[in-house]
Amino acid sequence: MTVKFADKLGRSFVVTAELDPPRGPDPTPTISEATALVGLVDGVNVSDSPMANLRMNSTVTASIVQRETGLTTIAHLTCRDRNVLALQADLLGAHALGVRFVLCLRGDPPTRGDHPDATGVFELGADGLASLARGLNEGRSLTGRDLGGHTDFGVGVALNPTNPDLQAEAVRLREKLDAGATFAQTQPVFSRDDVERFLDVIGTPPLPILFGVLPIRSAKMAQNVSKWAKVPTELLTRVEERGKAAGIEWSARLVEDLRDLGVAGVHLYPLGKPDVAREVLGATLPV
Repeated sequence: MTVKFADKLGRSFVVTAELDPPRGPDPTPTISEATALVGLVDGVNVSDSPMANLRMNSTVTASIVQRETGLTTIAHLTCRDRNVLALQADLLGAHALGVRFVLCLRGDPPTRGDHPDATGVFELGADGLASLARGLNEGRSLTGRDLGGHTDFGVGVALNPTNPDLQAEAVRLREKLDAGATFAQTQPVFSRDDVERFLDVIGTPPLPILFGVLPIRSAKMAQNVSKWAKVPTELLTRVEERGKAAGIEWSARLVEDLRDLGVAGVHLYPLGKPDVAREVLGATLPV
């Protein structure tokens, strides 16, 4: 019998992967990507208009994916597009649709995306959104109104283990934990050393943390990622020499390294290429 994501989280090594909702009204492309991950991952994240580019609603997409594939979904929810009333309404709707895990995010500013003149709301930050979700779990609205029932969300937050100021990241972790976070997923890391430095600062993680793994597929991709992340020189050299195969091998080894390190799990960023996740995990998942 397959152990469900909710039962594995914090108890054994968990693997999740990121999906983007479709750009139009047809959910078929995202369902197809998710279907290709069945049997490989324990759950899939569904992003919320990433990079501030228009996509189908994340919680609705998450519900559809869950219904069609049986995979547990983690719906992203950003503070960019909604005030506190809309955030609570969307959380209640997501729960009614069967979504039980949410990742609370601030969101990219509208100026970054395809609707640069849209107004960013940002009434709350990610920790404020986590607190909202915790309140709904306790059966009350932000204003203290009794809801006549309660949600039971797993409340996720984002972390950055490669933040140059790891002490500040440790403070943010504590703030998000105090706000109601029950698990975390991180920005990409590219070496075991990155994770060990982070763990040296925060100590024993106070909640399950899934560390991000981004397979590098080309030299051009490596150069672009290097603009915002610390990519090891050795990885850059290998990808320049051998291309995608080297990036896949590096990520597969990193997943194994993190498993050996005893972390709660990993979160893959296949960037719309489920075959990449399959190649990485095919070399790392136990038979």
